[in-house]
Amino acid sequence: MKKYLILTLIVLGTIPAHAQIFSGEDVINNANVDMQRFSWGYFLGFNTYDFDFDYKSYVPSPAKGKDFAVDRTIGFNVGLIGNMRLSDHLDLRLEPGVAFNRINFQFTKADAGTFREINSTFVHIPLLLKFSTTRVKNFKPFVVGGVSTSINLSSNENNPEQIEEGTFRMTTNNYYYEIGFGIDLYLYYFKFTPSVRGVFAINDELIRDEDPNSFYTGNVEKMSSRGVFVNFTFQ
Repeated sequence: MKKYLILTLIVLGTIPAHAQIFSGEDVINNANVDMQRFSWGYFLGFNTYDFDFDYKSYVPSPAKGKDFAVDRTIGFNVGLIGNMRLSDHLDLRLEPGVAFNRINFQFTKADAGTFREINSTFVHIPLLLKFSTTRVKNFKPFVVGGVSTSINLSSNENNPEQIEEGTFRMTTNNYYYEIGFGIDLYLYYFKFTPSVRGVFAINDELIRDEDPNSFYTGNVEKMSSRGVFVNFTFQ
């Protein structure tokens, strides 16, 4: 995960220099593209998710190992963008998309029988405010933040089979806050934008087993997902 984020930051840092070289020192690409009231585009990207747990009571045990070990993997994002210009430095963005990911999840390191593979497909809908700096030739840095909702199409919320029987169950409708940064790169034919965004769930997403003393869910006060999205936008 750390290597993945470091590589992304390196890419974000080097692309503006290349864009400037290829465009020519005095050439301004797509000079009026940001003056449109409404604009559209699409994005492709990657994601990685894990879970944040709050426990009712937790006492670390060397014999048991760490509760709820999560192994993150790399998923895929795709979606559309609707952008409304509010001012020279502020835009309102709607970015509906679909995110696919997998989390390898184990309740205790000491018991391989508690392993669960969680495959998820989300319809993810963020509403974001984008705060941009003044454009510098052919690139413009920005920060972005807002709220979002998602529909987990693989939640198993209404599945009667419980976690102890092999089915990991989560809520279908979830809510998040998001914050990130990126760089608009003005190429000859279009605007290309790499960005990195953190996504943090607000609600409790875990569906408990019926037994209040369940080994799997009885001690969980709250479980919420959190993720990192790396998107490449074309407008």
